[in-house]
Amino acid sequence: MSDYDVMIIGAGPAGLSCASYAARSGMRTLVLEAGFPGGQVLSLDKVENYPSIKPMEGFALASAFQAQAESFGARIELEGAMSLKKEDGLFCAGDFKAPICVLATGCSRRKLGCKGEEQYTGRGVSYCATCDGPFFKGKKMLVIGGGDSAVQEAIYLSGLTGDLTICHRRATFRAQAALARSLENHHVKTRMNSSVLEIIGDGKKVTAVKFDDLSEESFDAVFIFVGLVPNNDLAKAMGCKLDDIGFVMTDAAMRTSVDGLFAIGDVRNTLFRQIVTASSDGAIAAHFAKQELDSLEGRSYI
Repeated sequence: MSDYDVMIIGAGPAGLSCASYAARSGMRTLVLEAGFPGGQVLSLDKVENYPSIKPMEGFALASAFQAQAESFGARIELEGAMSLKKEDGLFCAGDFKAPICVLATGCSRRKLGCKGEEQYTGRGVSYCATCDGPFFKGKKMLVIGGGDSAVQEAIYLSGLTGDLTICHRRATFRAQAALARSLENHHVKTRMNSSVLEIIGDGKKVTAVKFDDLSEESFDAVFIFVGLVPNNDLAKAMGCKLDDIGFVMTDAAMRTSVDGLFAIGDVRNTLFRQIVTASSDGAIAAHFAKQELDSLEGRSYI
């Protein structure tokens, strides 16, 4: 027996949205979070692209997500899941057990590791163009990276400024050829065979970048897109099917290759990673988790 119907691991927008929908549907809902509820939203100075809300601090939005989930009856434990296994039909994470489990463990942005990166994150250094690009409209921006994501984000940012450069450490982009060629149509300057040594600022914000040829150029914002690292340790431990990068494969209902186990938000192989899409994943997973639970308990949908 278990005290819970569904156990959600991770309390970012995906996990908290899932908790709200699951608890509201009558499921006994537990959320495990190693840090603080909100996930990467907590690091955002301002969120202005979430539907129906006025621009607000990331902390305020995260708090609203948490309050809503708890108001519907979800229990949030500030305890991480160090391991996950399935025994006698129940998913077990420490002392907590449930017949349904949802992974909302997110992912981490791969860092450059250069001097000044950590100091100016949130003050001119960003890992999300659609989140932070509008704050630098008309300013001088630098994009770092050479894959599809970097090029796509550069194209998006080119609509916000006429002074945009993309920097890549190789002679050619890793992005699809047609996508890379479109940079010229969007008047994006390229700086190839070039790496960033240091992001320079005045103590409050980014002011310039030093490159590996020791040259310096002024910039107001630096957007880094050198890959994502999925937090997939639990998924791997459960034997979930992963894509080539390590993101968890799911179907449209957010089901993984393991019965009773769902994956939502940034940890899964989604095409677009935003607060709104993570929230959508959570709602979908909760809906089909309820169907799964009803089936396990002999109540099937007609």
